[in-house]
Amino acid sequence: MERSLRAARVATYVYFVLCGTLMGTWVVHIPAIEERVGISHATLGGLLVVLGVGAFVGMQVAGPLTDRLGTRTVVPAGGALCGTTLFLPGLAHDLWTLAAALLVFGFCNGCLDVSMNAHAVHVEKAYGRPVMSGFHATFSVGGVLAALAGAGAASIGLNPAATMAAMGAAGVVVALAAKRALLPAAPAGGSPGSAKETGTSPAVERRGSAGRVWLLAVLALMVMLCEGAANDWSALHLKDALGAPASTAAFAYGTFAAAMTGGRLLADRFAARFGPAAILRYGAATAAVGITLVILCPWMTAVFTGWALFGLGLSGCIPQLFSAAGHVDPSAAGANVSRVAGLGYVGMLAGPAVIGWLTQLVALNHAFILLALLCVTTAVGAGVLRTDPVVVRRGERADDRTRERETAANTH
Repeated sequence: MERSLRAARVATYVYFVLCGTLMGTWVVHIPAIEERVGISHATLGGLLVVLGVGAFVGMQVAGPLTDRLGTRTVVPAGGALCGTTLFLPGLAHDLWTLAAALLVFGFCNGCLDVSMNAHAVHVEKAYGRPVMSGFHATFSVGGVLAALAGAGAASIGLNPAATMAAMGAAGVVVALAAKRALLPAAPAGGSPGSAKETGTSPAVERRGSAGRVWLLAVLALMVMLCEGAANDWSALHLKDALGAPASTAAFAYGTFAAAMTGGRLLADRFAARFGPAAILRYGAATAAVGITLVILCPWMTAVFTGWALFGLGLSGCIPQLFSAAGHVDPSAAGANVSRVAGLGYVGMLAGPAVIGWLTQLVALNHAFILLALLCVTTAVGAGVLRTDPVVVRRGERADDRTRERETAANTH
């Protein structure tokens, strides 16, 4: 069992890397596809919303389907479909074909995203300790692989359609090859504080669980709105507010992204020690401090420090929210994760647009006050993350070991 669980964890890493690689392959080819189709930046922005709509619908379809059919069926299917449809944007020749291609690819990507997160919840439950943040960190590794592959293909003269088809075909092979290592079903055991344990009726318990999931979804929306705003506006802020050259301004996003990746590599260890609520509370508070530095400080070093703190603070928040949603009811992990991920994705899409609208009224750095307020609100609402069962069991085992040592000492 231990060997199969380790294999399932490795397979989950593989699917997260795969998802990041396939999405990253589309991202690195955006400029070439935009030029080929002959559309403006503004039109491209609208098409990215179409991709987001497709992903949102895919998440809502895949969540309940994962609970019904199992992650071993839906995860590889989502990965294979995502790989199969990756080449479609590369073949688009006008606005409408590109919109249709992005809608289909976004749908398949959303299916993979939710189903692999549902499987990650099952793996975490079986491990009995937090492991979710590590999975999310490896998504960024996929983006790096896509950038390297895209640069290599461009250097030898491959067109976007050929590159995307090759990467998609490799993705299909990987998705199907990793299938056998996935867990066949959710681990046995009820959700924390189940109706049987608390003495509440099943109907009341279901209503309470649904309410908690939607609270987690609202927090995810706020966190991912902040993340989306940083993705699109961090470099521009350094250029406009501090007059930094474009080469320097690009490091603002790089600093944010590097800090977020590093934070996710460490977050599981801290979640096991202090609990998921602490990660969300103090992470959001750290992000609030970071964005406040960005807003107020006129010095380049302080602004880079602010973006680093912003990325570090946000890094562990989404993995904890997804994990908590899945653990509310492991038998409905897919549906619950789809709700939280779906609303969070809305925030990711809305973030850049909301900041853009605010810049019509105030300066860009003042528009970032909204991000600080959202981070503070998230920190205040972190109590919705009750101590997870995986953390409780780990703590109970630690307490048991402490009592055994004390008993042995008293005996001697």
